[in-house]
Order: sequence, then structure tokens, then C-alpha cells
Amino acid sequence: MVSYVNALLYGVGGIVVAGMALLVAFQERLVYVPVVPGLTKSYPFTPSRLRLPYEDVWLRSSDGVRLHAWFIKLFPECRGPTILFFQENAGNIAHRLEMVRIMLQKLHCNVFMLSYRGYGASDGYPSQHGITLDAQAALDHLHARTDIDTSRIVVFGRSLGGAVGAVLTKKNPNKVAALILENTFTSILDMAGVLLPFLKWFIGKSTSKGLKILNIVVRSPWNTIDVIGQVEQPILFLSGLQDEMVPPLHMQLLYAKAATHNRQCVFVEFPTGMHMDTWLSGGDRYWRTVQLFLEQHVPEKKEENQSSQNENFSGKGSLKSPM
Repeated sequence: MVSYVNALLYGVGGIVVAGMALLVAFQERLVYVPVVPGLTKSYPFTPSRLRLPYEDVWLRSSDGVRLHAWFIKLFPECRGPTILFFQENAGNIAHRLEMVRIMLQKLHCNVFMLSYRGYGASDGYPSQHGITLDAQAALDHLHARTDIDTSRIVVFGRSLGGAVGAVLTKKNPNKVAALILENTFTSILDMAGVLLPFLKWFIGKSTSKGLKILNIVVRSPWNTIDVIGQVEQPILFLSGLQDEMVPPLHMQLLYAKAATHNRQCVFVEFPTGMHMDTWLSGGDRYWRTVQLFLEQHVPEKKEENQSSQNENFSGKGSLKSPM
């Protein structure tokens, strides 16, 4: 009987160890999803499908990887803010074009959409180190352009894109005017326990309990909770309370960490917002919230010497968003 129990325990232990080994070996495939199941890696359509004038941009990251991006201008002489948009995990930038179309209309801005390495038409394979280099290449490209106001570049990231954007913004305090985060996680370490509950005993950071003995083997931890506390620029947090992927608590923790040292943080909740559709379910209130944030923190040059008309837009719970 004892030998049977021992054999059972050894068998279960072996399965657990083998499972952990597979998770470690194939973790990038779990973290990054360039291709949505059932779809192709290529773009299903381009901005021209939505009648958006655009430019195909090809970049080289500092490690030589060839990257693709779309630069979409509202109109040829637009000097409004330029949004450097970092997408969610699954799929490619074409899947975000409907949201970008409305963004252009509502905010009167330009939008630069980067395909991370391994995504869309970009070469290479995704990793935290590599995508960080890709983001820097995109920002450097924007600062080299002469057809935009480089003092009004705003980083906008959703989910994984928020983690990417936070790192880029922290590293470039003189090149990024403001940061917008939507439904972003505190870290991949915390998300591991959300997506695979049994992992919460082995991997975690801010929201997990347990031994966390596997933290050191995670190659893409994306510790946004640590990075956000070092961002100096104004930050707008947009949180969908029905987010089925990233628990809304993550956004609350990110705001709390940032607000301890940054007085230019704003946190806004959208009661019906889910992970991918907060921009849609939030309706006019969502876009007016972003518009007010940009008007205050990324104003037109002619408004620099005028007093702010949005004094109530200065902290959590103080924003009087239109209904």
C-alpha cells in the first residue's frame, strides 16, 4: 500500500514537473499571440478599407529586426497630437482600425500603429526585450519626422500595449508628452495565476500568494507595477469594470502606485467596459474623457500661455465627464 501511494505521488509529481517544464519552454507562445486561431498572420485589410489615408512605414529596431507600421494622418497638414498606439496581445494592427478611425474623428489627431516583431508584416519573434526595442524605434521615427508636432506625442497602450507603453514613456521623459493606459495588467507574473489558476502558487507579484518559485524563469514578466511608479509624465487610466481578461483590480493598483509620486494621474472607470470594447461601450463619455486629458496636458502651442479651463480634471474621482 505504501509503495502504491509513493508511486502515485511520484507520478503526480512527475506530471507537475513536466507541465511546469513545458510552460517554461513554451512561455512566449502563451504570452504572445500574433495569430488569432482561425485567422491568418497577414492583415485582413488596410486603412484604405475604411477610407483612411495612410503611409506604410518600415523601420529597423536597434538589433536589426525589420518592422512594419502604419502612419495615419487625419489630413495632410494636421498638427494635432500624434498618438503612438500599442495594441493588445492577440491579432494584428488591422483588427484595431475601427477604433482608430473613431479616434481620428473624435480627437483630431494622427495615429502611428506599430506591428510588434512577429506580428503582422514585421519580422522576428516576440519577446519583452525585443518589443521594447521595437517601441523605441517607433518613437525615434516619429521624432525624426518633420510633418508632425513632436512635442505632442502621446503613448496609448491597451492591455499588453499598456505594459509596452509604460516602459517606453518611463525611458523617454523628454520625448513622450503623456501616457494613456487602458485595461492593463500589473505584471505577466500576476496574469499567469489569472489565466491558469494553479500557477498562482508558483508565479506572482502584486496580487498573488504562494512560494512564487518560478518567477525567475519568466522571460517576459512585464512588471508594469514597478515601471508605472517611475513615470513622470501625465497618465490617464481607463478601466473597464467588466473586463473579463484583466481583473479591474490591476488598473486600480497601477493608479495607486503611480499616484503616490505623480500628481498628474487621472483614473476613470467605465461600468460596462469589457477588455476589448471599453472604447465602444464607453461611448461619447470615453472619447470626451480622452479629449479633456489631451486638452489639458498636450495643448496646442497657441494655448500654452492660457490658463487651464479644466481645473476639475486633476485626480481620481474629480473628473466631471459628460454623460
